[in-house]
Amino acid sequence: MNSPGRPDVADRVLVWDLPLRLFHWTLLVLVTVAFITALVGGKAMVLHGRAGVGIAGLLIFRLVWGIAGSTYARFAHFVRSPHAVGDYLAGRWEGIGHNPLGALSVLAMLAALAVQVATGLSANDDIAFNGPLYPLVARDMSNLLTELHGINAWIVGTLIVLHVAAIAFYASVKKENLVLPMVHGWKVRRNASEASHRGGGIVALIVALTLALAAAWGASGKWIS
Repeated sequence: MNSPGRPDVADRVLVWDLPLRLFHWTLLVLVTVAFITALVGGKAMVLHGRAGVGIAGLLIFRLVWGIAGSTYARFAHFVRSPHAVGDYLAGRWEGIGHNPLGALSVLAMLAALAVQVATGLSANDDIAFNGPLYPLVARDMSNLLTELHGINAWIVGTLIVLHVAAIAFYASVKKENLVLPMVHGWKVRRNASEASHRGGGIVALIVALTLALAAAWGASGKWIS
Protein backbone atom coordinates (compact mmCIF):
# COMPACT_ATOMS: atom_id res chain seq x y z
CA MET A 1 0.00 0.00 0.00
CA ASN A 2 1.31 3.47 -0.88
CA SER A 3 2.02 6.04 1.79
CA PRO A 4 -0.45 8.95 2.10
CA GLY A 5 0.34 11.68 -0.45
CA ARG A 6 2.53 9.36 -2.50
CA PRO A 7 1.17 8.32 -5.94
CA ASP A 8 1.40 4.84 -7.47
CA VAL A 9 4.91 3.86 -8.60
CA ALA A 10 3.86 3.82 -12.26
CA ASP A 11 2.60 7.41 -12.02
CA ARG A 12 5.51 9.01 -10.23
CA VAL A 13 9.09 10.07 -10.84
CA LEU A 14 11.93 10.69 -8.40
CA VAL A 15 12.66 14.40 -8.73
CA TRP A 16 14.50 15.56 -5.62
CA ASP A 17 17.59 13.51 -4.73
CA LEU A 18 18.52 12.74 -1.12
CA PRO A 19 21.47 15.18 -0.88
CA LEU A 20 19.26 18.03 -2.10
CA ARG A 21 16.52 17.14 0.36
CA LEU A 22 19.00 16.98 3.25
CA PHE A 23 20.42 20.34 2.17
CA HIS A 24 16.95 21.88 2.12
CA TRP A 25 15.92 20.75 5.61
CA THR A 26 19.33 21.37 7.18
CA LEU A 27 19.30 24.89 5.76
CA LEU A 28 15.82 25.43 7.21
CA VAL A 29 17.03 24.37 10.66
CA LEU A 30 20.17 26.53 10.59
CA VAL A 31 18.36 29.63 9.29
CA THR A 32 15.73 29.20 12.01
CA VAL A 33 18.47 28.88 14.63
CA ALA A 34 20.19 31.97 13.25
CA PHE A 35 17.02 34.07 13.44
CA ILE A 36 16.09 32.93 16.95
CA THR A 37 19.58 33.41 18.39
CA ALA A 38 19.82 36.87 16.81
CA LEU A 39 16.61 37.85 18.59
CA VAL A 40 17.78 36.38 21.91
CA GLY A 41 21.27 37.90 21.73
CA GLY A 42 23.79 37.58 24.56
CA LYS A 43 25.39 34.16 24.88
CA ALA A 44 23.09 32.85 22.17
CA MET A 45 25.20 34.77 19.65
CA VAL A 46 27.86 32.06 19.88
CA LEU A 47 25.33 29.60 18.45
CA HIS A 48 24.29 32.26 15.95
CA GLY A 49 27.84 32.38 14.64
CA ARG A 50 28.05 28.62 14.38
CA ALA A 51 24.79 28.53 12.44
CA GLY A 52 26.26 31.09 10.04
CA VAL A 53 29.36 28.95 9.52
CA GLY A 54 27.14 25.95 8.79
CA ILE A 55 25.08 27.96 6.31
CA ALA A 56 28.28 29.01 4.55
CA GLY A 57 29.16 25.35 4.01
CA LEU A 58 25.64 24.52 2.83
CA LEU A 59 25.67 27.33 0.27
CA ILE A 60 28.90 26.05 -1.24
CA PHE A 61 27.44 22.54 -1.31
CA ARG A 62 24.37 23.83 -3.18
CA LEU A 63 26.52 25.74 -5.64
CA VAL A 64 28.53 22.62 -6.49
CA TRP A 65 25.42 20.42 -6.51
CA GLY A 66 23.75 22.90 -8.84
CA ILE A 67 26.50 22.16 -11.35
CA ALA A 68 27.36 18.50 -10.76
CA GLY A 69 24.25 17.21 -9.00
CA SER A 70 21.29 15.28 -10.37
CA THR A 71 19.01 16.46 -13.18
CA TYR A 72 16.45 18.61 -11.38
CA ALA A 73 18.97 20.06 -8.91
CA ARG A 74 21.13 21.58 -11.65
CA PHE A 75 20.89 25.29 -12.35
CA ALA A 76 21.10 24.54 -16.06
CA HIS A 77 17.83 22.63 -15.78
CA PHE A 78 15.67 25.12 -13.93
CA VAL A 79 17.16 28.58 -14.56
CA ARG A 80 15.28 29.84 -17.59
CA SER A 81 14.74 32.97 -19.65
CA PRO A 82 12.27 35.77 -18.83
CA HIS A 83 10.17 34.41 -21.70
CA ALA A 84 9.73 31.15 -19.79
CA VAL A 85 8.56 33.11 -16.74
CA GLY A 86 5.96 34.80 -18.94
CA ASP A 87 4.82 31.43 -20.25
CA TYR A 88 4.47 30.14 -16.71
CA LEU A 89 2.41 33.13 -15.60
CA ALA A 90 0.20 32.69 -18.67
CA GLY A 91 -0.33 29.02 -17.86
CA ARG A 92 1.64 27.76 -20.87
CA TRP A 93 4.51 26.14 -18.97
CA GLU A 94 4.68 22.49 -18.01
CA GLY A 95 7.45 20.86 -16.02
CA ILE A 96 8.14 18.72 -12.99
CA GLY A 97 11.08 20.44 -11.34
CA HIS A 98 11.29 24.08 -10.23
CA ASN A 99 8.98 26.24 -12.33
CA PRO A 100 10.52 29.42 -13.87
CA LEU A 101 9.16 31.66 -11.12
CA GLY A 102 10.26 29.22 -8.43
CA ALA A 103 13.72 29.20 -9.98
CA LEU A 104 13.97 32.96 -9.45
CA SER A 105 12.93 32.42 -5.84
CA VAL A 106 15.69 29.83 -5.37
CA LEU A 107 18.34 32.13 -6.83
CA ALA A 108 17.14 35.10 -4.79
CA MET A 109 17.18 33.07 -1.58
CA LEU A 110 20.67 31.69 -2.21
CA ALA A 111 21.98 35.16 -3.09
CA ALA A 112 20.40 36.78 -0.02
CA LEU A 113 21.77 34.08 2.28
CA ALA A 114 25.22 34.44 0.70
CA VAL A 115 25.17 38.17 1.46
CA GLN A 116 23.95 37.46 4.99
CA VAL A 117 26.77 35.04 5.64
CA ALA A 118 29.42 37.22 4.00
CA THR A 119 28.46 40.25 6.10
CA GLY A 120 27.91 38.30 9.31
CA LEU A 121 31.29 36.58 9.39
CA SER A 122 33.03 39.89 10.09
CA ALA A 123 30.25 41.63 12.00
CA ASN A 124 30.13 42.55 15.69
CA ASP A 125 27.42 43.20 18.29
CA ASP A 126 29.21 46.06 20.08
CA ILE A 127 29.17 44.03 23.29
CA ALA A 128 30.92 40.67 23.49
CA PHE A 129 30.49 38.84 20.18
CA ASN A 130 32.46 39.22 16.97
CA GLY A 131 32.11 37.20 13.79
CA PRO A 132 34.78 34.52 13.25
CA LEU A 133 36.48 36.58 10.53
CA TYR A 134 36.33 39.85 12.49
CA PRO A 135 40.14 39.98 12.97
CA LEU A 136 40.58 40.32 9.20
CA VAL A 137 38.81 43.68 8.86
CA ALA A 138 39.08 47.13 10.37
CA ARG A 139 36.56 48.19 13.02
CA ASP A 140 34.84 50.68 10.70
CA MET A 141 34.43 48.01 8.03
CA SER A 142 33.04 45.59 10.62
CA ASN A 143 30.52 48.22 11.71
CA LEU A 144 29.43 48.73 8.09
CA LEU A 145 29.09 44.99 7.55
CA THR A 146 27.09 44.72 10.76
CA GLU A 147 24.67 47.35 9.48
CA LEU A 148 24.32 45.60 6.14
CA HIS A 149 23.84 42.30 7.96
CA GLY A 150 20.88 43.75 9.84
CA ILE A 151 19.32 45.25 6.71
CA ASN A 152 19.75 42.09 4.66
CA ALA A 153 18.12 40.04 7.43
CA TRP A 154 14.83 41.75 6.49
CA ILE A 155 15.34 40.72 2.87
CA VAL A 156 15.97 37.11 3.89
CA GLY A 157 12.92 37.19 6.13
CA THR A 158 10.76 38.60 3.34
CA LEU A 159 11.89 35.90 0.93
CA ILE A 160 11.09 33.23 3.52
CA VAL A 161 7.58 34.65 4.01
CA LEU A 162 7.04 34.70 0.23
CA HIS A 163 8.30 31.12 0.01
CA VAL A 164 5.86 29.94 2.68
CA ALA A 165 3.05 31.92 1.02
CA ALA A 166 3.80 30.21 -2.31
CA ILE A 167 3.65 26.79 -0.65
CA ALA A 168 0.29 27.70 0.92
CA PHE A 169 -1.00 29.00 -2.45
CA TYR A 170 -0.07 25.78 -4.24
CA ALA A 171 -1.66 23.69 -1.51
CA SER A 172 -4.94 25.63 -1.32
CA VAL A 173 -5.45 26.84 -4.90
CA LYS A 174 -3.57 24.43 -7.16
CA LYS A 175 -4.07 21.46 -4.84
CA GLU A 176 -0.41 20.53 -5.11
CA ASN A 177 1.62 19.66 -2.04
CA LEU A 178 5.16 20.99 -2.42
CA VAL A 179 6.35 19.89 1.03
CA LEU A 180 5.95 16.10 0.77
CA PRO A 181 8.04 15.78 -2.43
CA MET A 182 10.87 17.52 -0.57
CA VAL A 183 10.54 14.80 2.08
CA HIS A 184 10.31 11.63 -0.02
CA GLY A 185 11.54 13.01 -3.36
CA TRP A 186 8.66 11.84 -5.57
CA LYS A 187 6.31 13.83 -7.79
CA VAL A 188 3.36 12.84 -9.97
CA ARG A 189 4.27 12.16 -13.59
CA ARG A 190 2.44 14.62 -15.87
CA ASN A 191 3.44 13.15 -19.22
CA ALA A 192 5.28 10.12 -20.54
CA SER A 193 8.46 12.07 -21.29
CA GLU A 194 9.12 12.89 -17.65
CA ALA A 195 11.69 10.64 -16.00
CA SER A 196 13.37 10.29 -12.64
CA HIS A 197 16.54 12.28 -12.04
CA ARG A 198 19.92 11.11 -13.27
CA GLY A 199 23.48 12.04 -12.35
CA GLY A 200 24.74 13.36 -9.06
CA GLY A 201 26.73 10.22 -8.29
CA ILE A 202 29.09 9.44 -5.44
CA VAL A 203 32.06 11.30 -6.95
CA ALA A 204 30.03 14.50 -7.33
CA LEU A 205 28.73 14.10 -3.79
CA ILE A 206 32.24 13.63 -2.34
CA VAL A 207 33.48 16.73 -4.19
CA ALA A 208 30.49 18.80 -3.02
CA LEU A 209 30.86 17.67 0.59
CA THR A 210 34.64 18.25 0.58
CA LEU A 211 34.28 21.80 -0.72
CA ALA A 212 31.41 22.47 1.69
CA LEU A 213 33.49 21.34 4.67
CA ALA A 214 36.44 23.39 3.45
CA ALA A 215 34.20 26.46 3.16
CA ALA A 216 32.79 25.93 6.64
CA TRP A 217 36.30 25.57 8.06
CA GLY A 218 37.40 28.74 6.29
CA ALA A 219 34.33 30.61 7.55
CA SER A 220 34.98 29.43 11.11
CA GLY A 221 38.19 31.45 11.32
CA LYS A 222 40.06 28.53 12.93
CA TRP A 223 42.95 29.16 10.59
CA ILE A 224 43.50 32.74 11.79
CA SER A 225 46.52 32.88 14.09
